[in-house]
Amino acid sequence: MVAGVLAVSLTACGGDDDGSDEPGGGTDGTASTVTLPRLDGQSLEVAAVWTGTEQAHFKKVLAEFEKRTGAKVAFVPAQDPIVNFLGSKIAGGAPPDVALLPQPGAVKQAVEKGWAKPLGAEAQAELKKNYSQGWQDIGSVDGTPYGVYYKAANKSLIWYNAQVFENAGASEPATWQDLLSTARTVYDSGVTPFSVGGADGWTLTDWFENIYLSQAGPEKYDRLAAHEIKWTDPSVKDALTTLAEIWGKPEYLAGGPDGALQTEFPASVTQTFTGGDQPEAGMVYEGDFVQVNIGETEAEVGTDAKVFPFPAVGDSPPVVSGGDAAVILEDSRAAQALATFLASPDAAGVQAKLGGYLSPNRNVPNSAYPNEVQRKMARALVDAGDDFRFDMSDQAPQAFGGTPGKGEWKALQDFLKNPKDIAGAQRQLEAGAAAAYGN
Repeated sequence: MVAGVLAVSLTACGGDDDGSDEPGGGTDGTASTVTLPRLDGQSLEVAAVWTGTEQAHFKKVLAEFEKRTGAKVAFVPAQDPIVNFLGSKIAGGAPPDVALLPQPGAVKQAVEKGWAKPLGAEAQAELKKNYSQGWQDIGSVDGTPYGVYYKAANKSLIWYNAQVFENAGASEPATWQDLLSTARTVYDSGVTPFSVGGADGWTLTDWFENIYLSQAGPEKYDRLAAHEIKWTDPSVKDALTTLAEIWGKPEYLAGGPDGALQTEFPASVTQTFTGGDQPEAGMVYEGDFVQVNIGETEAEVGTDAKVFPFPAVGDSPPVVSGGDAAVILEDSRAAQALATFLASPDAAGVQAKLGGYLSPNRNVPNSAYPNEVQRKMARALVDAGDDFRFDMSDQAPQAFGGTPGKGEWKALQDFLKNPKDIAGAQRQLEAGAAAAYGN
């Protein structure tokens, strides 16, 4: 049902829904929805791996917190994997007060290491008021809330250059077979169909997860995510075989496999929307956050750059989500206040209006988002309630699902290089998973 809602929401980019439901809050004159203490003279450090526009937008959220409380907040740029970065900071006696962790596995690891501190009563109250139970559960370990999922992602989207599609006579596909036909149509028009950011292994895991969820179904998805079935399972073979229908065609990838493996995610987006109707590729797969990188080109979302849901491989299109959780490392009144603020509609409302951002907070007014495409993606995410699947690699131990050059990231980069070796990819994936999960 959620996949169907998503499909309708994204293809119907017109309409008169202004989303003017709940009011926002802030120092711009609108009503505040959360009460924060005065924290004059107190200071905080907040660490995240965000860079560029994403970091700049989050700093505006931190500036709003400073205005409301009098506290001073410093943003600390972190390296990926962030757990390793935090480990070195903690060993040196200088941990940040709050960290944004991009994987549930990283939240669990921070708890197991004794780094993370439980959320206080005020932050928990905001969570219960603003988040579905599913999002609360993902931020909890053994029933105790540790993480506020401040930022979410809809990772079941494919973005396309509208002029390329129009010139080719291509249409938005609904099924995997339709996608293959659309790719052929784009290729025959003289444009390479896909841009793939293979230098960043996480983009490749997202490709696999969408195919696997739709083809194998949610029950097997959950079992593979927990390593209750092996990566040598026939269902993984089926998903890799399907993936190879695109990755196995060098002419379908901008720069071929070697070029894709040297292309970082931001470049995979910009090269799709630069060059008018003769870009390096006609389509790029990734989540709603692609809008941030489209903003670095002259293309406009909704006109030059359009989007459709990841097509159904099996019975239903996939709905894969990701997100970043704020976790307290140094417990203090100021750190708890920041977690409470990040759990409120007020904080999300600041960043929502800047674009390239979605919140799982169900009380963020839809009107806070800057364009109709993003308003509909946000509504689809909230309407999903608890009926979604979180990014599989983000649920895995970081050694397997979240470390550059290792585990699933490396195995799928190797598979992109040689998509004929499905059995070898399965063995490599299973060896990495078994070592990371300890089973």
